[in-house]
Amino acid sequence: MLILCADDYALTEGVSRAIGELAAARRLSATSVMVTTPHWPATAARLNVHRGHLAIGLHLNLTLGRPLGAMPRLAPKAVFPGRDRLIALALLGIASSAEIAQEIERQLQAFEQGLGFPPDHIDGHEHVHVLSGIRQPLLDVVSRRYAPIRPLIRDPSDRWQAMAARRTGPRLKAVVVGALALRLAAAAERAGVPTNHGFSGFSRFDPAVPYAQELADAMLATGPRHIVMCHPGHPDAELAKLDPVVERRRMEYDALMREVTLPERIWRPARSADGPPVDWSRS
Repeated sequence: MLILCADDYALTEGVSRAIGELAAARRLSATSVMVTTPHWPATAARLNVHRGHLAIGLHLNLTLGRPLGAMPRLAPKAVFPGRDRLIALALLGIASSAEIAQEIERQLQAFEQGLGFPPDHIDGHEHVHVLSGIRQPLLDVVSRRYAPIRPLIRDPSDRWQAMAARRTGPRLKAVVVGALALRLAAAAERAGVPTNHGFSGFSRFDPAVPYAQELADAMLATGPRHIVMCHPGHPDAELAKLDPVVERRRMEYDALMREVTLPERIWRPARSADGPPVDWSRS
C-alpha cells in the first residue's frame, strides 16, 4: 500500500491549484489541508470533487500564521511560534496540553465545516504532531471525537535499513524526525488510532538533485502501509513570503505529472464523493 500524499493544500492559491491538478490526473493518493490560512475554506469545494479517489486529511498547523482561537501561552500575540521555539516548548513541557487540544478541536471543526466530512488522516506542518506535549492531546481528541472509524495519524519514522536504502534523501533529518516520533505508534495503538507503517519523502530541496530521482528513492524499501510525502505547487509571490521552498515545488509538480507509471503504482480510495471516511482497519 503506497500512499503518495501532497502536503500544504490551502497554503497558497498556487499550491492548491497544483494539488488539484495532480489529483485530477490520478497522480496522488492523498492531500493534507491547512485550515488556518486565508485560502480556507474558499478552496474546499475544488478539493471536494476529488474525494472519490483522494484521501483528504488535516495538516495540523502550530507554527505558521495565526491560530483559530486564543492561545495565551503558546501564541500570546495571536501568532504561532516558529518551529524551533515550538519544539523547545513542547519538549520542556511548557506548552499547555489543554490549549493545544482546544486548537486541534478548532482546526478539525474548520476542516469539517469546509468539506462536510471528517478527515481521513491527520499529520502536522513541520511534523509538529509527533512532539511530546502535542501527540497526546491529539490522540485524546481523535479518540474522543471519532468512532468507530478513526483517522490515520502519520508516523514519520521508518526503519534505519529502509532510510539507508534511499540515496538522495537527507538521512540526518529523517533520523531526527524519527527520534522525535519515538513511541508515537505505540501510543496511537493504545488509543485505538491507526498509523502508517513506513514513511519517506524527506527532501534536501536541492535544485541540483532531480526530484524524479528523489521520488524513485522514496519508493524503495517501503513498508506495508507506506506514506511518501511530497510538496508540489505552482510558485507565486505569496508562497515566497511564507515558505523557503518555492521553485522546488514546481519541480515536484512537473516530475509527478510526467511520471508515466505513477497512477498504477499508488493506492487511492474508491468511494463516492459523499462516501464514508477511509476505514484503515480494512485498508
